[in-house]
Amino acid sequence: MKHLSDNYAPLVGDSYAPEKIRVIIPVGGKATRLLPLTAETSKACLRLLNRPLVEFSLLSLASQGIRNFIFGVKGYTNYRDLYDYFESGYGFSARYNIKPRIHIKYQPNVPDLGSADSARINMEYYELNNPVFAVQGDNIFDIKVKSLIDFHKEKGACLTIVLREVDNVEGLGIADIDKCGCIKRFVEKPLPKDAPSNLANTGLYVLSPEVRKIFKEKGVQQIIKEKNRLDFGYDFIPYIIESGRPVYGYTLKGSWFDVGTPKSYLEAMKKLLEGGFSTLNDFGGRLNEENPIWVQGESADSEKRRQEIIRKIKQKKIRIEGAVLIGRHCQIEDGARIVNSCIDDFTRIGKNAVVANSAVMDRVIIGDNAEVCDSIIGRHVVVNSSCNKPTKIAAVSVIADDVTLEEGCRLTASKVYPHQHVRGEFQNQTIIAN
Repeated sequence: MKHLSDNYAPLVGDSYAPEKIRVIIPVGGKATRLLPLTAETSKACLRLLNRPLVEFSLLSLASQGIRNFIFGVKGYTNYRDLYDYFESGYGFSARYNIKPRIHIKYQPNVPDLGSADSARINMEYYELNNPVFAVQGDNIFDIKVKSLIDFHKEKGACLTIVLREVDNVEGLGIADIDKCGCIKRFVEKPLPKDAPSNLANTGLYVLSPEVRKIFKEKGVQQIIKEKNRLDFGYDFIPYIIESGRPVYGYTLKGSWFDVGTPKSYLEAMKKLLEGGFSTLNDFGGRLNEENPIWVQGESADSEKRRQEIIRKIKQKKIRIEGAVLIGRHCQIEDGARIVNSCIDDFTRIGKNAVVANSAVMDRVIIGDNAEVCDSIIGRHVVVNSSCNKPTKIAAVSVIADDVTLEEGCRLTASKVYPHQHVRGEFQNQTIIAN
């Protein structure tokens, strides 16, 4: 097998040792497509189904025996949010009862110039001589890591890219592979007519230890110097292919969600609630086997509020339809209707309010008779509304954290940035302070 280093852990002989794999999660982007939700929040820590988005990836990998993670953080917001929530991994391990616990490290305070540059910095800093599994912080995926690593070893690959068949190639990196799975050509974000196939890059990569040496090559240094960036899709993958090293495509059979836009966030939320992610399909507090409805509550205090919501559902005082997750310490008034949605912790929903196909994050107050349809409401938002002046939010509108909406507001396909007081009607608009 060419290009493979001799000490090829985690496959010493034929025994697979997941604890020797290092997972790097580059979290450095500005996440512009998810604005204004990411104006002040790391995309990896954006709440989805009452937990940070990146927790799905960590859980999937930790449940397969992987224990070592590196967050490739860049910039203050990404570092602050990830470090303050996850620290070194104790809390996460306790929450999901993972033993032995996971270990989380962080990129040294060196600004990277893209996802591949983040891998370069961390492989060098932490002196990684084992295979590295690089995953994106905003993807949710079901993958059997053992079969991926087996494939990588069997092919003698320098780099293995996880690919997925897609209906629409727009905005994705597309691979042209031969019948053995070897990637001949890789095109980042081609026009649909120029795409060589429908196999898209999922942003999941297995890097052989020799990649650490490749990062030091003149050609790579030149890319960094000339372009002032080192991105996997645009720069590093084409470089490795052109240098004649073996790059393979592994086709993913499990589910994969790119949570990159508000629309895809809502689609992922719905599919996850319907059981689309095998590692986590029970969110705690499920009412019965027949319906995908969860009302969370662990402590005695939250259990009291949980029972009150369950009583109202049974008495048909509140209507729950489709797949619904309701967090801890929520309060839902009579006449409310919730359809295919997620309501996060400490949220209050007023009388006769409707929440449909939407995500409502934690500590939100939704007033009486308000309507929230196909939209995302950020954390600590107040939606004032009344019988005489109902507030309506629809058509993939996105309200960022700590916003107050006045009674009678109408938002259609609009975005509101954090910390604002908003009144009036808006259609296809972006509302930024000052």
